[in-house]
Amino acid sequence: MNPATIRHMVIFNLKHPKGSLEAEKFLEDGKNILSSISVVQKFEVFRQVSKKNDFDYGFSMEFSSQADYDAYNENPLHVMFVEQRWQVEVERFLEIDFQA
Repeated sequence: MNPATIRHMVIFNLKHPKGSLEAEKFLEDGKNILSSISVVQKFEVFRQVSKKNDFDYGFSMEFSSQADYDAYNENPLHVMFVEQRWQVEVERFLEIDFQA
């Protein structure tokens, strides 16, 4: 990871039961929609296995620069996903952004 790279991660719980078809659809749609944004790199979906915290899922992605991260946040696909899916289906979350 170069020094300008930003690793954006979010861990979250859904309103849907863990492992349900609705939860799996959310994860799949999130991956398909968000990874299609050109500035997104290394998009990954995670499922929690530890009992050390109570978040069930995670999304992780990288951006080459702050400008790319800003472009992602303003991208219509991201805005649509947040408004139509995230705000409706996510119960709670924690967002983490790191730079190398």
